[in-house]
Amino acid sequence: MYQPKAFGKERASWRAVIHLNVVQSFHLMFDAMNRVQKSAQASRDNLHDSLQLTPDLLKLKLRLTPLLQVRETLIRRLSPVGSGETEATQLTNASYAERSKNYLKEIAVNSAAQWKDTFNRLVSNDRESFDSDEPIDFDDPNDPGVVLHACSEDMIKLWNDPVIQQLLDKQNLRMEEVAGFFLDSLERVTGPRYIPTDDDILRARLKTLGVSEHRFNISSGSTGISRDWRIFDVGGHRSQAFWAPYFDDMDAIIFLAPISCFDQVLAEDPKVNRLEDSVMLWTNICSNQLLKNTNLILFLNKSDILRAKLASGIKLSDYVVSYGDRPNDLDNTSAYLQRKFAGILKQHSPTPRVFYCHLTTVTDTKSTKYILSNLKDMIMRQNLAITNLIV
Repeated sequence: MYQPKAFGKERASWRAVIHLNVVQSFHLMFDAMNRVQKSAQASRDNLHDSLQLTPDLLKLKLRLTPLLQVRETLIRRLSPVGSGETEATQLTNASYAERSKNYLKEIAVNSAAQWKDTFNRLVSNDRESFDSDEPIDFDDPNDPGVVLHACSEDMIKLWNDPVIQQLLDKQNLRMEEVAGFFLDSLERVTGPRYIPTDDDILRARLKTLGVSEHRFNISSGSTGISRDWRIFDVGGHRSQAFWAPYFDDMDAIIFLAPISCFDQVLAEDPKVNRLEDSVMLWTNICSNQLLKNTNLILFLNKSDILRAKLASGIKLSDYVVSYGDRPNDLDNTSAYLQRKFAGILKQHSPTPRVFYCHLTTVTDTKSTKYILSNLKDMIMRQNLAITNLIV
Protein backbone atom coordinates (compact mmCIF):
# COMPACT_ATOMS: atom_id res chain seq x y z
CA MET A 1 0.00 0.00 0.00
CA TYR A 2 2.70 2.48 1.04
CA GLN A 3 5.80 0.32 0.58
CA PRO A 4 5.13 -1.90 -2.46
CA LYS A 5 8.82 -2.75 -2.82
CA ALA A 6 8.67 -4.49 0.55
CA PHE A 7 6.18 -6.96 -0.91
CA GLY A 8 8.50 -7.61 -3.84
CA LYS A 9 11.34 -8.61 -1.53
CA GLU A 10 9.18 -11.05 0.41
CA ARG A 11 7.18 -12.79 -2.29
CA ALA A 12 8.97 -16.11 -1.81
CA SER A 13 7.93 -16.41 1.81
CA TRP A 14 4.38 -15.18 1.11
CA ARG A 15 4.08 -17.70 -1.72
CA ALA A 16 4.72 -20.40 0.87
CA VAL A 17 2.18 -18.87 3.27
CA ILE A 18 -0.49 -18.80 0.55
CA HIS A 19 0.24 -22.40 -0.35
CA LEU A 20 -0.07 -23.28 3.33
CA ASN A 21 -3.44 -21.47 3.46
CA VAL A 22 -4.64 -23.56 0.51
CA VAL A 23 -3.46 -26.84 2.02
CA GLN A 24 -5.04 -25.96 5.38
CA SER A 25 -8.36 -25.43 3.61
CA PHE A 26 -8.19 -28.89 2.07
CA HIS A 27 -7.19 -30.39 5.39
CA LEU A 28 -10.45 -29.00 6.75
CA MET A 29 -12.37 -30.60 3.90
CA PHE A 30 -10.66 -33.95 4.53
CA ASP A 31 -11.61 -33.81 8.19
CA ALA A 32 -15.21 -32.99 7.26
CA MET A 33 -15.29 -36.00 4.92
CA ASN A 34 -13.82 -38.22 7.63
CA ARG A 35 -16.60 -37.22 10.01
CA VAL A 36 -19.20 -38.20 7.43
CA GLN A 37 -17.54 -41.57 6.95
CA LYS A 38 -17.36 -42.25 10.68
CA SER A 39 -20.99 -41.28 11.22
CA ALA A 40 -22.06 -43.55 8.36
CA GLN A 41 -20.16 -46.47 9.86
CA ALA A 42 -21.75 -45.84 13.25
CA SER A 43 -25.21 -45.75 11.61
CA ARG A 44 -26.40 -42.95 13.88
CA ASP A 45 -29.12 -40.42 13.18
CA ASN A 46 -27.37 -37.08 12.85
CA LEU A 47 -26.90 -34.22 10.44
CA HIS A 48 -24.57 -36.25 8.20
CA ASP A 49 -26.98 -39.09 7.39
CA SER A 50 -28.47 -37.35 4.37
CA LEU A 51 -25.07 -37.03 2.72
CA GLN A 52 -23.31 -39.81 0.88
CA LEU A 53 -19.69 -39.63 -0.23
CA THR A 54 -19.55 -41.08 -3.70
CA PRO A 55 -16.72 -43.39 -4.79
CA ASP A 56 -15.44 -40.61 -7.04
CA LEU A 57 -15.15 -38.23 -4.07
CA LEU A 58 -13.29 -40.84 -2.04
CA LYS A 59 -10.90 -41.38 -4.94
CA LEU A 60 -10.31 -37.63 -5.17
CA LYS A 61 -9.55 -37.51 -1.46
CA LEU A 62 -7.09 -40.39 -1.81
CA ARG A 63 -5.33 -38.75 -4.74
CA LEU A 64 -4.96 -35.56 -2.73
CA THR A 65 -3.23 -37.29 0.19
CA PRO A 66 0.15 -35.75 -0.80
CA LEU A 67 -1.22 -32.38 0.35
CA LEU A 68 -0.81 -33.51 3.95
CA GLN A 69 2.93 -33.96 3.43
CA VAL A 70 3.08 -30.58 1.69
CA ARG A 71 1.54 -29.04 4.79
CA GLU A 72 4.24 -30.48 7.03
CA THR A 73 6.96 -29.34 4.64
CA LEU A 74 5.65 -25.77 4.55
CA ILE A 75 5.32 -25.62 8.32
CA ARG A 76 8.93 -26.73 8.71
CA ARG A 77 10.08 -24.11 6.24
CA LEU A 78 8.09 -21.30 7.79
CA SER A 79 8.93 -22.24 11.37
CA PRO A 80 12.67 -22.56 11.97
CA VAL A 81 13.64 -24.88 14.81
CA GLY A 82 12.80 -23.33 18.16
CA SER A 83 10.56 -20.57 16.80
CA GLY A 84 7.33 -22.26 15.76
CA GLU A 85 4.26 -22.33 18.00
CA THR A 86 0.71 -23.63 17.62
CA GLU A 87 -2.65 -22.64 19.00
CA ALA A 88 -4.63 -24.77 21.46
CA THR A 89 -7.42 -26.62 19.63
CA GLN A 90 -9.03 -29.20 21.82
CA LEU A 91 -12.59 -27.89 21.95
CA THR A 92 -15.26 -29.12 24.32
CA ASN A 93 -18.95 -29.63 23.72
CA ALA A 94 -19.86 -26.10 24.74
CA SER A 95 -23.30 -24.99 23.61
CA TYR A 96 -22.63 -23.03 20.44
CA ALA A 97 -19.01 -24.03 20.09
CA GLU A 98 -20.35 -26.34 17.40
CA ARG A 99 -19.85 -23.62 14.81
CA SER A 100 -16.15 -23.42 15.49
CA LYS A 101 -15.27 -26.89 16.70
CA ASN A 102 -14.29 -28.22 13.27
CA TYR A 103 -11.56 -25.70 12.58
CA LEU A 104 -7.97 -26.87 12.59
CA LYS A 105 -5.38 -25.41 14.88
CA GLU A 106 -3.79 -22.37 13.32
CA ILE A 107 -0.09 -22.39 12.62
CA ALA A 108 1.68 -19.48 14.32
CA VAL A 109 5.24 -18.28 13.97
CA ASN A 110 7.12 -16.10 16.41
CA SER A 111 7.68 -12.67 14.89
CA ALA A 112 11.02 -12.45 16.67
CA ALA A 113 12.28 -15.19 14.35
CA GLN A 114 13.15 -13.89 10.92
CA TRP A 115 11.05 -16.50 9.17
CA LYS A 116 10.79 -14.51 5.94
CA ASP A 117 14.56 -14.17 5.62
CA THR A 118 15.10 -17.81 6.53
CA PHE A 119 12.63 -19.00 3.93
CA ASN A 120 13.93 -16.67 1.25
CA ARG A 121 17.42 -18.07 1.75
CA LEU A 122 16.02 -21.55 1.26
CA VAL A 123 14.45 -20.77 -2.08
CA SER A 124 16.81 -18.17 -3.54
CA ASN A 125 20.36 -17.06 -2.95
CA ASP A 126 20.69 -14.91 -6.01
CA ARG A 127 17.71 -12.57 -6.32
CA GLU A 128 16.75 -9.78 -3.99
CA SER A 129 13.27 -9.24 -5.40
CA PHE A 130 10.60 -11.32 -7.10
CA ASP A 131 9.95 -8.45 -9.46
CA SER A 132 12.81 -9.78 -11.59
CA ASP A 133 12.42 -12.05 -14.61
CA GLU A 134 13.83 -15.19 -12.96
CA PRO A 135 12.59 -15.21 -9.37
CA ILE A 136 13.30 -18.81 -8.30
CA ASP A 137 13.85 -22.23 -9.74
CA PHE A 138 10.25 -23.31 -10.21
CA ASP A 139 11.45 -26.68 -11.48
CA ASP A 140 12.99 -27.56 -8.14
CA PRO A 141 11.46 -30.98 -7.27
CA ASN A 142 11.56 -30.05 -3.58
CA ASP A 143 9.36 -27.00 -4.13
CA PRO A 144 5.92 -27.72 -2.58
CA GLY A 145 4.40 -25.78 -5.47
CA VAL A 146 5.27 -28.68 -7.77
CA VAL A 147 2.99 -31.02 -5.82
CA LEU A 148 0.23 -28.42 -5.62
CA HIS A 149 0.33 -27.93 -9.38
CA ALA A 150 0.16 -31.69 -9.95
CA CYS A 151 -2.89 -31.90 -7.68
CA SER A 152 -4.54 -28.74 -9.01
CA GLU A 153 -7.20 -30.38 -11.18
CA ASP A 154 -8.34 -32.73 -8.41
CA MET A 155 -8.36 -29.88 -5.90
CA ILE A 156 -10.65 -27.81 -8.10
CA LYS A 157 -12.98 -30.78 -8.63
CA LEU A 158 -13.25 -31.49 -4.92
CA TRP A 159 -13.86 -27.87 -3.94
CA ASN A 160 -16.56 -27.37 -6.59
CA ASP A 161 -18.38 -30.66 -5.95
CA PRO A 162 -22.00 -29.99 -4.82
CA VAL A 163 -21.85 -32.74 -2.18
CA ILE A 164 -18.77 -31.17 -0.61
CA GLN A 165 -20.47 -27.79 -0.56
CA GLN A 166 -23.51 -29.29 1.19
CA LEU A 167 -21.27 -31.13 3.63
CA LEU A 168 -19.40 -27.96 4.58
CA ASP A 169 -22.64 -26.06 4.96
CA LYS A 170 -24.16 -28.69 7.27
CA GLN A 171 -21.03 -28.69 9.42
CA ASN A 172 -21.07 -24.87 9.59
CA LEU A 173 -17.70 -24.62 7.90
CA ARG A 174 -17.60 -21.35 5.99
CA MET A 175 -14.34 -21.62 4.14
CA GLU A 176 -14.23 -17.92 3.26
CA GLU A 177 -13.64 -17.26 6.97
CA VAL A 178 -10.77 -19.73 7.24
CA ALA A 179 -7.27 -18.28 7.25
CA GLY A 180 -6.35 -17.18 3.75
CA PHE A 181 -9.26 -17.97 1.43
CA PHE A 182 -7.89 -18.79 -2.02
CA LEU A 183 -10.16 -21.68 -3.03
CA ASP A 184 -11.84 -19.64 -5.76
CA SER A 185 -8.41 -18.95 -7.28
CA LEU A 186 -6.94 -22.45 -7.19
CA GLU A 187 -5.97 -22.60 -10.86
CA ARG A 188 -3.95 -19.41 -10.48
CA VAL A 189 -2.31 -19.92 -7.07
CA THR A 190 -1.29 -23.49 -7.91
CA GLY A 191 0.11 -22.48 -11.28
CA PRO A 192 3.60 -23.75 -12.17
CA ARG A 193 5.09 -20.23 -12.06
CA TYR A 194 2.81 -18.59 -9.55
CA ILE A 195 4.07 -15.39 -7.93
CA PRO A 196 1.80 -13.72 -5.34
CA THR A 197 0.26 -10.39 -6.24
CA ASP A 198 0.07 -7.56 -3.73
CA ASP A 199 -3.60 -8.39 -3.21
CA ASP A 200 -2.72 -12.04 -2.54
CA ILE A 201 -0.24 -10.99 0.14
CA LEU A 202 -2.82 -8.78 1.82
CA ARG A 203 -5.28 -11.68 1.91
CA ALA A 204 -2.77 -14.28 3.09
CA ARG A 205 -2.97 -15.35 6.70
CA LEU A 206 -0.22 -16.41 9.08
CA LYS A 207 -0.61 -15.54 12.72
CA THR A 208 2.52 -14.21 14.41
CA LEU A 209 3.39 -14.21 18.08
CA GLY A 210 5.53 -11.58 19.75
CA VAL A 211 5.98 -7.90 18.89
CA SER A 212 7.11 -6.86 15.43
CA GLU A 213 7.89 -3.40 14.07
CA HIS A 214 6.92 -2.06 10.64
CA ARG A 215 8.12 1.22 9.14
CA PHE A 216 6.78 3.08 6.12
CA ASN A 217 6.28 6.58 4.73
CA ILE A 218 2.98 8.40 4.21
CA SER A 219 3.16 11.52 2.06
CA SER A 220 0.74 14.44 2.20
CA GLY A 221 -1.18 14.96 -1.01
CA SER A 222 -1.22 18.73 -0.59
CA THR A 223 2.33 19.44 0.52
CA GLY A 224 4.13 16.38 -0.76
CA ILE A 225 5.92 16.08 2.58
CA SER A 226 6.37 12.49 3.71
CA ARG A 227 6.41 11.33 7.30
CA ASP A 228 7.82 8.18 8.79
CA TRP A 229 5.37 5.87 10.50
CA ARG A 230 6.33 3.16 12.94
CA ILE A 231 3.71 0.54 13.69
CA PHE A 232 4.18 -2.18 16.30
CA ASP A 233 2.12 -5.36 15.93
CA VAL A 234 1.64 -7.11 19.28
CA GLY A 235 0.85 -10.36 17.47
CA GLY A 236 -2.43 -11.30 19.12
CA HIS A 237 -1.22 -11.02 22.70
CA ARG A 238 -4.34 -10.84 24.85
CA SER A 239 -2.39 -9.99 28.01
CA GLN A 240 -1.69 -6.26 28.21
CA ALA A 241 0.86 -6.89 30.95
CA PHE A 242 3.16 -8.03 28.16
CA TRP A 243 3.05 -4.93 25.96
CA ALA A 244 1.17 -2.04 27.61
CA PRO A 245 4.15 -0.68 29.63
CA TYR A 246 6.00 -0.05 26.35
CA PHE A 247 3.14 1.82 24.68
CA ASP A 248 2.39 4.60 27.15
CA ASP A 249 4.10 7.18 24.92
CA MET A 250 2.63 6.04 21.61
CA ASP A 251 0.63 8.49 19.50
CA ALA A 252 -2.19 6.01 19.03
CA ILE A 253 -3.25 2.40 19.39
CA ILE A 254 -5.23 0.87 16.54
CA PHE A 255 -7.58 -1.80 17.85
CA LEU A 256 -8.95 -4.27 15.29
CA ALA A 257 -12.23 -5.91 16.28
CA PRO A 258 -13.31 -8.65 13.80
CA ILE A 259 -17.06 -8.02 13.95
CA SER A 260 -17.85 -10.85 11.52
CA CYS A 261 -16.90 -13.36 14.21
CA PHE A 262 -19.99 -12.79 16.34
CA ASP A 263 -21.05 -16.44 15.86
CA GLN A 264 -17.67 -18.02 16.58
CA VAL A 265 -15.73 -18.93 19.72
CA LEU A 266 -12.07 -18.77 20.68
CA ALA A 267 -10.01 -21.83 19.76
CA GLU A 268 -8.22 -21.62 23.11
CA ASP A 269 -11.44 -21.18 25.09
CA PRO A 270 -14.63 -22.50 23.46
CA LYS A 271 -16.78 -20.92 26.16
CA VAL A 272 -15.86 -17.40 25.02
CA ASN A 273 -17.49 -15.78 22.00
CA ARG A 274 -14.95 -14.06 19.75
CA LEU A 275 -16.88 -10.80 19.56
CA GLU A 276 -17.33 -10.87 23.34
CA ASP A 277 -13.59 -11.36 23.67
CA SER A 278 -12.95 -8.24 21.57
CA VAL A 279 -15.33 -6.27 23.78
CA MET A 280 -13.53 -7.46 26.93
CA LEU A 281 -10.11 -6.59 25.48
CA TRP A 282 -11.37 -3.15 24.42
CA THR A 283 -12.72 -2.57 27.93
CA ASN A 284 -9.38 -3.51 29.50
CA ILE A 285 -7.42 -1.25 27.16
CA CYS A 286 -9.79 1.68 27.69
CA SER A 287 -9.43 1.39 31.47
CA ASN A 288 -5.66 0.86 31.50
CA GLN A 289 -4.00 3.68 33.48
CA LEU A 290 -0.74 3.32 31.55
CA LEU A 291 -2.57 4.10 28.30
CA LYS A 292 -4.80 6.92 29.53
CA ASN A 293 -3.02 9.56 27.40
CA THR A 294 -2.87 7.40 24.26
CA ASN A 295 -5.40 7.85 21.47
CA LEU A 296 -7.47 4.74 20.82
CA ILE A 297 -8.63 4.12 17.26
CA LEU A 298 -11.15 1.36 16.68
CA PHE A 299 -11.35 -0.58 13.42
CA LEU A 300 -14.57 -2.59 13.18
CA ASN A 301 -12.94 -4.99 10.77
CA LYS A 302 -14.11 -7.65 8.29
CA SER A 303 -17.24 -5.72 7.42
CA ASP A 304 -17.41 -7.45 4.04
CA ILE A 305 -17.67 -10.87 5.67
CA LEU A 306 -20.22 -9.52 8.14
CA ARG A 307 -22.38 -8.22 5.29
CA ALA A 308 -22.31 -11.61 3.53
CA LYS A 309 -23.00 -13.49 6.75
CA LEU A 310 -26.02 -11.36 7.64
CA ALA A 311 -27.35 -11.64 4.08
CA SER A 312 -27.16 -15.44 4.33
CA GLY A 313 -29.64 -15.36 7.20
CA ILE A 314 -27.37 -15.64 10.24
CA LYS A 315 -28.78 -13.31 12.89
CA LEU A 316 -26.69 -11.17 15.21
CA SER A 317 -29.47 -11.33 17.81
CA ASP A 318 -29.00 -15.09 18.14
CA TYR A 319 -25.57 -14.43 19.64
CA VAL A 320 -25.91 -10.89 21.00
CA VAL A 321 -29.18 -10.97 22.91
CA SER A 322 -29.14 -7.24 23.63
CA TYR A 323 -29.41 -6.53 19.90
CA GLY A 324 -33.08 -7.50 20.12
CA ASP A 325 -35.29 -7.33 17.05
CA ARG A 326 -33.37 -4.63 15.20
CA PRO A 327 -32.89 -5.09 11.43
CA ASN A 328 -30.33 -7.74 10.57
CA ASP A 329 -28.30 -5.73 8.06
CA LEU A 330 -24.82 -4.22 7.97
CA ASP A 331 -25.84 -0.61 8.59
CA ASN A 332 -27.86 -1.34 11.71
CA THR A 333 -25.58 -4.01 13.21
CA SER A 334 -22.43 -1.96 12.68
CA ALA A 335 -24.10 1.15 14.13
CA TYR A 336 -25.15 -0.85 17.19
CA LEU A 337 -21.63 -2.22 17.71
CA GLN A 338 -20.14 1.24 17.24
CA ARG A 339 -22.38 2.62 19.98
CA LYS A 340 -21.46 -0.28 22.26
CA PHE A 341 -17.71 0.28 21.88
CA ALA A 342 -18.16 4.07 22.23
CA GLY A 343 -20.07 3.59 25.47
CA ILE A 344 -17.31 1.43 26.89
CA LEU A 345 -14.69 4.08 26.14
CA LYS A 346 -16.81 6.79 27.75
CA GLN A 347 -17.51 4.69 30.83
CA HIS A 348 -14.09 3.16 31.47
CA SER A 349 -11.51 5.66 30.22
CA PRO A 350 -9.56 7.27 33.11
CA THR A 351 -9.54 10.56 31.18
CA PRO A 352 -11.96 11.94 28.56
CA ARG A 353 -10.98 10.78 25.06
CA VAL A 354 -12.39 11.26 21.59
CA PHE A 355 -13.92 8.11 20.11
CA TYR A 356 -12.37 7.33 16.73
CA CYS A 357 -14.06 4.48 14.87
CA HIS A 358 -13.93 3.19 11.30
CA LEU A 359 -15.81 0.38 9.57
CA THR A 360 -13.07 -1.41 7.65
CA THR A 361 -12.11 -4.15 5.29
CA VAL A 362 -8.37 -4.00 5.75
CA THR A 363 -7.70 -5.92 2.52
CA ASP A 364 -9.36 -3.01 0.68
CA THR A 365 -6.23 -0.94 0.16
CA LYS A 366 -7.97 2.18 -1.14
CA SER A 367 -10.27 2.63 1.85
CA THR A 368 -7.56 1.67 4.32
CA LYS A 369 -5.15 4.17 2.77
CA TYR A 370 -7.80 6.88 3.08
CA ILE A 371 -8.39 6.02 6.75
CA LEU A 372 -4.66 6.04 7.54
CA SER A 373 -4.30 9.42 5.87
CA ASN A 374 -7.03 10.79 8.11
CA LEU A 375 -5.33 9.29 11.14
CA LYS A 376 -2.08 10.95 10.13
CA ASP A 377 -3.79 14.35 9.99
CA MET A 378 -5.46 13.73 13.35
CA ILE A 379 -2.17 12.83 15.03
CA MET A 380 -0.38 15.83 13.51
CA ARG A 381 -3.11 18.23 14.69
CA GLN A 382 -2.92 16.84 18.21
CA ASN A 383 0.87 17.15 18.29
CA LEU A 384 0.61 20.76 17.14
CA ALA A 385 -2.01 21.44 19.83
CA ILE A 386 0.30 20.01 22.50
CA THR A 387 3.02 22.45 21.45
CA ASN A 388 0.53 25.33 21.42
CA LEU A 389 1.09 25.95 17.72
CA ILE A 390 -2.63 25.65 17.12
CA VAL A 391 -5.61 26.18 19.42
